[in-house]
Amino acid sequence: MKEKEITTSNASKTDKIGFTQLAAYGAGGIIPIALFNVAGILVGLMGNISLGLSAFWLGAILIIPRLWDSFSDPIIGHWSDNTRSKWGRRRPFLLFGGILSALFFVLIWFIPKGETVQQWFPTDGGYEAFQLVYILVTLLLFFTAVNLFEIPHGALGMEMTTDYHERTRLFSAKSFVGNLFAMSTPWLFWLANLTIFKGVGGTEMDGMRYVSLMIAAVLIPLSFWWFFKLKEPKFQYIAKKQEKSDFWKDMKMVITNKNFVILTISVFTLAMGFNFVSLLGSYIPIFYVFGGDKVQGAYILGLNGTLWAIVGVLAVFPLNFISTKFGKRKTLMLAMVMMILAQLSKIVCYNPNYPYLVFIPTILLSAGMLFFFTLGSSMVGDICDEEELKTGKRTEGSFYAIFWWFIKLGTALASFVAGALIVFTLFDESQVTKVDKYQNTIEEITTWTTNWNQLINDNTLNSDAFKILKTDALTEAKNYKELLKKEQSKKFENSFNFVPEYTSQRINLINENLKSTQNVIDKLSDNAFTVNSVTNNKQFVPIELIQTKLNKLSTTILELKSYLKNKSLDDKTKNKEHYLELNRKMEIVENTLQRTKDNVNLADLKSNVKAMEKEIVALKKQTPYTLLMMRIVEIGLPILLSIIALFLIFRYTLTEKRSLEIKELLKARNDGHQPPKEGVKGN
Repeated sequence: MKEKEITTSNASKTDKIGFTQLAAYGAGGIIPIALFNVAGILVGLMGNISLGLSAFWLGAILIIPRLWDSFSDPIIGHWSDNTRSKWGRRRPFLLFGGILSALFFVLIWFIPKGETVQQWFPTDGGYEAFQLVYILVTLLLFFTAVNLFEIPHGALGMEMTTDYHERTRLFSAKSFVGNLFAMSTPWLFWLANLTIFKGVGGTEMDGMRYVSLMIAAVLIPLSFWWFFKLKEPKFQYIAKKQEKSDFWKDMKMVITNKNFVILTISVFTLAMGFNFVSLLGSYIPIFYVFGGDKVQGAYILGLNGTLWAIVGVLAVFPLNFISTKFGKRKTLMLAMVMMILAQLSKIVCYNPNYPYLVFIPTILLSAGMLFFFTLGSSMVGDICDEEELKTGKRTEGSFYAIFWWFIKLGTALASFVAGALIVFTLFDESQVTKVDKYQNTIEEITTWTTNWNQLINDNTLNSDAFKILKTDALTEAKNYKELLKKEQSKKFENSFNFVPEYTSQRINLINENLKSTQNVIDKLSDNAFTVNSVTNNKQFVPIELIQTKLNKLSTTILELKSYLKNKSLDDKTKNKEHYLELNRKMEIVENTLQRTKDNVNLADLKSNVKAMEKEIVALKKQTPYTLLMMRIVEIGLPILLSIIALFLIFRYTLTEKRSLEIKELLKARNDGHQPPKEGVKGN
């Protein structure tokens, strides 16, 4: 065999992938690339900053599905390899795996929550444990569904063509579409923060319930398209006639392939680095670049995600050119160097004065990641060819299952470590969630005031409109009274060790609010309380209609103020002056609230609410120590892991020349020719 014949890169007609097949296969990247990352990143982020759950425990439960995958992935891969249905080995999994992924993704965000649910549990710790268990169970269901889709889908990509470079083109299409939709991760966070999705007084976790339904409405029809459109060229000619294999023999064959082990460990290492960037990278724009402003942070994350997707889309074209010219191994090394440079650039690009500098590392990192993970999957296909030459068997499912599991294990380990490191950096999720609760109540008051002002200005405050306002206020007051009575009887443990007076303050405030709320109920139940009795002065606001919201706000302010004071008095607290400054802001807020309760003039009410709203972002700001440690971890650890992966890939021996030689030997065998003896072994 001549050298020219061995190294040719032109795909034969039988190896060429048509555009419709390329598009259908590429669209499958939505689930394992985009949706997989959405769940992994947003569950950790929202669980921490929306529900106030511990970053450590969130990281811990994110690793459990990966441990489950160590059992399920090889079984799914072996199951797919040994399926002999009239629809093929892979396509049934694409249909059912795609549909289940969509349904379980929706289920993740429907965590039972709210004041009523909290009353089911005697302590706050019990309620938090319930939320963590719910997240764990739904994640196990979701990731298992993703595995049912992704492992057969990846294996199908390896057998749709045997051409060395056409295989890269196929997985490039998958990366192309996956990265295109990966932009949804930050934009979904932004969408979930919109009032149209989260509602007035809701959180981004509430918003994700409705956003996830839109995603499911797209994925389910796509699942049917993949099932009917994609073909399995090797099923009829090779796999259908292949005897079913023993599970343990297949696993032994996979883990004893030297090149596969080197490639998989390299990808495993990089997967950890990638997750460090994704998880901690969501905190830094919000809490460092924008000082705790989640709306602005979500916006920059959305733009960053869009840029990531654009670069990922465009990077497919140079990837195919560079890989064809220099080979997959050298291109893989180039990807690692790009990732290291991206991390180093963050030292100067994380700058609150110039927030858009974060786009520079995004460009380098997106291109590097696309190169690396696309080539990794393509190179597993080459390894499967090498193994077929040795054993005469096609076991793409088993190889891809182990490869994919190591990627997910790396991601999960990084999530666990990142969660532990977030705790290590002393990130204060309790501060964030308490301020969110304060913000939600402010938003409710602002919305009510705006609506009242609109009714006055438009002269539409008639008896019917007033009756609706009165009924809503009465219902709210009655519900709040029941809540206060339960809080009054609930066993209470003061967690603010350095503010012992909080217990008595809390009891007094509950009693005051109970009395105030009862007065509101009595007043609103009086038939004499009509629109004519309250609208003599357009600037007058009936305090009874808004009193319950102000009472709720007073409770939230007391809890937040006591928490910040407790932190400022704790000797273990770093940057005490940070909490002292926040305490001073809370005193301003508390005084403003008192003026609001004493004055029902509309102009003053709007002004006071605006003043309290102004302090929200400042109250979410984390300590300088936390922000510094987050940047050190987020920049440094991926660099270290990239260097380790670069060292490992130097030992990978399946070159382009050898891969093309294997292809010719397999072709000769499948055509009924005996391959040359010297071609059976080699590097």
